Order: sequence, then structure tokens, then C-alpha cells
Amino acid sequence: MKAIRIFIRNIGESFKGVFRNFSLSLASISCITITLILVGFSILLSLNVNNLTYEIENDLNIVVFLEKNVTEKEIKSIENELKNLDNVKEVKFNSKEDIKNEWQEESEELKSILKNYTEQTNPLQDTYLVKVVDINFIGDTANRIKSIEKVDVVKYGEGAVEELVKIFDIVKKITYIVVIALIIVTAFLITNTIKITIQSRRREIEIRRLVGASNMYIRQPFFFEGIILGLLGSIIPIMVCCYGYKYLYNKLGGQLFTAIFKLVNPNKYIYLLMLILVCIGAIVGAFGSYRAVRKYLKI
Repeated sequence: MKAIRIFIRNIGESFKGVFRNFSLSLASISCITITLILVGFSILLSLNVNNLTYEIENDLNIVVFLEKNVTEKEIKSIENELKNLDNVKEVKFNSKEDIKNEWQEESEELKSILKNYTEQTNPLQDTYLVKVVDINFIGDTANRIKSIEKVDVVKYGEGAVEELVKIFDIVKKITYIVVIALIIVTAFLITNTIKITIQSRRREIEIRRLVGASNMYIRQPFFFEGIILGLLGSIIPIMVCCYGYKYLYNKLGGQLFTAIFKLVNPNKYIYLLMLILVCIGAIVGAFGSYRAVRKYLKI
């Protein structure tokens, strides 16, 4: 019971410490707020970049053209072989008649050209659209498809796709590095701001030591004070990043400039982002206070 009373008293002291030294607390909260806003924006940017690369990768297909004299039985056999390949996720068949009908709907010119072709005289080829599990191995998968009997041509944007994959990997790595770097900078700035705050209260700490307070008893209020500062500092970033992004998403209709650049749906990540910002603020605030009292003031 005594430990619980001390715990509750220390939390009360923490709140008093925040408001008693309001100007210094405000400086710490401002630092936390600014840096967490930057962290929040970088996380949102990372999510949207990853979503964009995923959407583009997901739309990439291997187009498999079959020989013109292929039979129904051979078509079925090719489909089974395609589905049995390791890196294949989805296989879709398009008959030459289906392709002809689709092209006719695209323009009047194509319609006038293709309408004279019958099923027997249709110059187009039956095709399969193949989606892969891992785009990094799309070239290997395409080469294996080429070896299947009655497959005429395999196209997937050779060269361009490999370059696109490299660019995607670089962009993803850059966004991850930016997020991690900002979190480290946030921890450094917040820690040093809280150190300055606690340094100004050196006399208060020395008085506690003179009356026989243990190191743990002295540290606890500052530890909780750091958590409080972190939580208070995360309020505005949550409003700006989470609700601001949700407003922007609805205002832009879920896309940026064009349907190609689809924004991440905020409903999927808004609560996760809130939790991340709150945790970063609280953990870094607590860590900064603890280090300042323990190491900086040599307790």
C-alpha cells in the first residue's frame, strides 16, 4: 500500500512540476510537437509511396500470346502449367474473340476494321494475363513461360520493368531511412530540451537528496513528467497528421492530381498512426527525463 501511495504521490508531483515550471514545460512540449509533426508527415509520405509502388507493381502483368493454331485442349493444358509455376499468383485467359470485342468498343476506327473478321479469320491471338507474386523475379517467370509448348510470345516490358523495380526499391529505402532518421532526431531534440528543463531544477533535486530521498524517489516524478510532456506534445501532431490527412483525403477524393496517384485510405492507418505518435512522445519524453536526472545531473 505504501508503494502505491508513493506512486500516486509521484504522479501528482509530476503534474505539479509541469505546471509549476510552465514556461520550460511549454518549450519541451513545443519541441515534441514540431518534431512529431515531422515524424507524422514522413510516416504518411512513406505509407503513400509504398502504396503507390504496390499499386503499380500489382498492375504489372506478363502477357502470354499463344500460337494461332492452338486447340482448346492445349489452352487448358497451358493454363494448368502456368498455375503450377512457383511465382504465379493469378492467371486470366483472354480469347481472341474477347480481345476483338474489347478493341471494337474502344474506337469506331477499330470497330470498322475488325467487324469484318470472323472467328476463323480473326488475326488476333489468344492470350493469358499472368500476375506474379514477387515482381523481382518477373524475368525468371517470363523465361519459364516461354519454354511452355504452344506459347508464341511473352511480353512484360522487359528492361523497363527491371528499372522500375530498382527505382521502387530505392524510393522505399529512402522513405524508411527518412522516418528512422526523423525519429532519432526527435529523440535527440526532446532529450536535450528536457535536460535543460531539469537542469534548471537542480536546486530542487539537491534539496530532495539532502532530506534523504532515495534516487528512485527523486527520479520517479521526473520520469512521469517526461511522459506527461510527451503525451501533451503528441496532441497537436495527432490532430494535424491524422485528422488533417483524413480531411485532405476526403477533399481530394482519395487521389492526388490523377487516379494513378491513389492516396492511402486513412481509416486503415489513422489509429495506428495515433498510437505511434503517442508512443514516440511518451517513450522519448520518459527516456529524456530519466537520462537527464540520472546522468546529466549525476544522481
